[in-house]
Amino acid sequence: MTPLSRNKPAQDRAIPFEGIVNARELGGLTMADGRMVRPGLLVRSGNLSQATDNDVALLKTRFRLSDVFDFRFDAEIAAEPDRAIAGVRHTQLATLPQKMIDGFSSGRSNTEQVKSADFTNALAHHAFNPDAQELARQLYPAIVSDARAQQRYGAFLRGVLDAAGGVLWHCSQGKDRAGWATAFVLAALGAGRETIVTDFDRSNQDYVPAVATLCARVKEMGGGEAEYTFIRSMVGVSTENFSRTLDWIDAQYGSLQAYLEKALGFSAAEQKRLQERYLYFYAK
Repeated sequence: MTPLSRNKPAQDRAIPFEGIVNARELGGLTMADGRMVRPGLLVRSGNLSQATDNDVALLKTRFRLSDVFDFRFDAEIAAEPDRAIAGVRHTQLATLPQKMIDGFSSGRSNTEQVKSADFTNALAHHAFNPDAQELARQLYPAIVSDARAQQRYGAFLRGVLDAAGGVLWHCSQGKDRAGWATAFVLAALGAGRETIVTDFDRSNQDYVPAVATLCARVKEMGGGEAEYTFIRSMVGVSTENFSRTLDWIDAQYGSLQAYLEKALGFSAAEQKRLQERYLYFYAK
């Protein structure tokens, strides 16, 4: 039996929020040594701008939320500020490299943008731009190699370690920047690569309709695989690019866990403490 076969099904980890997209908890995932992530403590999602009263109640009861980490940059937050939750500490740790912020020049979340016909057309046209395609290809390598992003992801991991209660982290859609944060948490907890990649790829399920709409538009415009790849990367996640970036990390640092220690400054001792806090042995 592989570690993934012992994990709770994806639908069990999905959280039935009303106004928060692409949300799931890490509880129930099995690590390489057989321990499982404790449920009700670690949540990844899209932004909290549309969180309802019921969503807030769920976060405070089921997840005992004490901390929110927001990986968006200032313009994104100004356009869609998180709903304030009483008694919960909110920390902004913008992790997108500045050159990417300048390149994307986006002040609104892609989730809202894909609902707009104007933006749908604009993004479809960008799909034919070689510079835009290259920007999408370089997004993940740029994030993991950027010194500021590394420092802030390290601060995030220490925040997860020291949180008084449950922790939620997000970016705009909860897929790229939040996806890397999740990969770092899972690596620190001792997850195998397959578990990390599978959870990252899970975000694509939430954006199937938006990707289909934009790919259909691109097809009408005469686009092909290169343009479809751009759309899938921008609206969903590029699991292929994610895996290639993991390969780069392995080549440069030896392992993802070593990257956490050498690049993010999250020591082996801190990784062990994180495991002691968030893992347990599950007896069937």
